[in-house]
Amino acid sequence: MTRILLTRHGHVEGIRPERFRGRAELQLTAQGVAEAEALAARIARHWKPAGIYTSALQRCVLTGGAIAKATGVAAEPLAGLMDIDYGAWQMRSHEEVEKEAPDAYRLWRTAPQRMRFPGGESLQDVMARTADVLRLVLARHATDTVVVVAHDSVNRAILMQLLDMPLAAYGRLAQDPCTLNEIEILASGDARVQRINDTSHLG
Repeated sequence: MTRILLTRHGHVEGIRPERFRGRAELQLTAQGVAEAEALAARIARHWKPAGIYTSALQRCVLTGGAIAKATGVAAEPLAGLMDIDYGAWQMRSHEEVEKEAPDAYRLWRTAPQRMRFPGGESLQDVMARTADVLRLVLARHATDTVVVVAHDSVNRAILMQLLDMPLAAYGRLAQDPCTLNEIEILASGDARVQRINDTSHLG
């Protein structure tokens, strides 16, 4: 059995009020650093991970680095865990985009499976590359506990695959900063989700 501890990076600017952050390089805020340390302490207290995989964006690298320091396991960036590419919408506020492109914004909110961001990705693209990440993790860690540090959209894509949910369900999943999702993947390939969006370690 493989246990995946799926987490999101700590707090950054652009979460509230919300912006399409995507591939923008954003440092953790002081709040984000504290969240990463609390998450790392919880993981070190309860599990002994054999691997830590992160997005290459700094907010995930730094969160993964806190976990690596607490557990003594080196973190490895994976391209497939990069945040969704919002293209021309990157770092623009939701309010701004809704005013400028109301039809496209409404499509993203109501039928995200039919949306491709102008100059960027679709959810199908994110699903394909996160499926590759899952294959790699399962091939390397058939009987291990593994930490994956990624982004809101990436985590949702991974969870939708493991829960056999359609892309249309994207908006039904919440992923808060430094949340913890625990998924067991059995030798049969069946997935058991033990916890979703657990932030109890953040007080």
